[in-house]
Amino acid sequence: MSRVLIVGAGLTGSICAYLLHRGLFSKVRVSVWDKSRDSGGRMATSQNPSNTSCTVDLGAQWDSFCHYKNIYQIIFYEELLLHGIIKPLEATIEGLISNEEGSVNYVTPSGVSSIVKHYLKESGAHVLFGHHVTHVCCKGSGWEVHQKGGSPEQFDVVVLTMPVPQILQLQGDISSLMEEAERQMLEDVSYSSRYALGLFYKAGVRISVPWAAKYVSDNPCIRYVAIDDKKRNLVSEECGPSLVVHTTVPFGVQHIEETAEDVKSIILQELKNVMPDLPEPESTSCQKWRYSQVTRSVPERPGQVTLSSRPLLVCGGDGFTRSDFDGCVGSALKVFDVLKSSL
Repeated sequence: MSRVLIVGAGLTGSICAYLLHRGLFSKVRVSVWDKSRDSGGRMATSQNPSNTSCTVDLGAQWDSFCHYKNIYQIIFYEELLLHGIIKPLEATIEGLISNEEGSVNYVTPSGVSSIVKHYLKESGAHVLFGHHVTHVCCKGSGWEVHQKGGSPEQFDVVVLTMPVPQILQLQGDISSLMEEAERQMLEDVSYSSRYALGLFYKAGVRISVPWAAKYVSDNPCIRYVAIDDKKRNLVSEECGPSLVVHTTVPFGVQHIEETAEDVKSIILQELKNVMPDLPEPESTSCQKWRYSQVTRSVPERPGQVTLSSRPLLVCGGDGFTRSDFDGCVGSALKVFDVLKSSL
């Protein structure tokens, strides 16, 4: 059996692991490493420290499905609907503009990270958190992968699904595998940056607004606000409301080198201008997204780039497609095609 390492426990990485389990179960042993403390990547869900049943999505907010998607993508949506992981968005989103005619928006009752957790669970992969990959070195017929503060391990195949700039930062033999044109192609991939702030409230608190989420157009700091429990249609007497704020991209770029704690106070002050009657939260959680959404992907969106065929090393993720559910599904399918033809 081939040992396969997937670096990144986000959406693309989790779907890759899931596809390997379904399509190459008898041929591979799959490990997933992520430097964070939990799965999800930019599909992150944060918990209220004093009431873990109260959560807020600090990354992706919902997903849009279009009726003319290909059969593979339809299968993914149907499975998630069957398991109750997604459901149609029924709440009012003020200022939402649909880019696709006939599209349907979905939300996640248990938080957007539940999609990633579902695929990781179904994959049966050996998932390890706190594993920050620093070096990928060719050794014999395989790869020696080093992680910060840990011993190196050997793998036959490596799949990299983290943001493209983090791929380029890896040490070892990655650099020597790239032609100059290939390196320039990856260096040209760009991302927007922003902050997300989650606010948690005690049970019984009411946030009296006519919407579940809204886009803000007249504030230099705040672009989007959502009351997450209301957005998911899950208002509960036992659990207080949770609210998330996403900053504008210019604000995120301006403050990207500052700490999340320092930026949090600015966001809270601006939030008072947007929602002056908002009560004081019980606790908060601030997230810096240096690589929030892809603004320029690899040309022609190939879904994956194979840096080495022997031993096999493949890169995938939204940097090779686009930053939405369909983009990550498409990338995972392309990566799987490469692995299936090689293993």
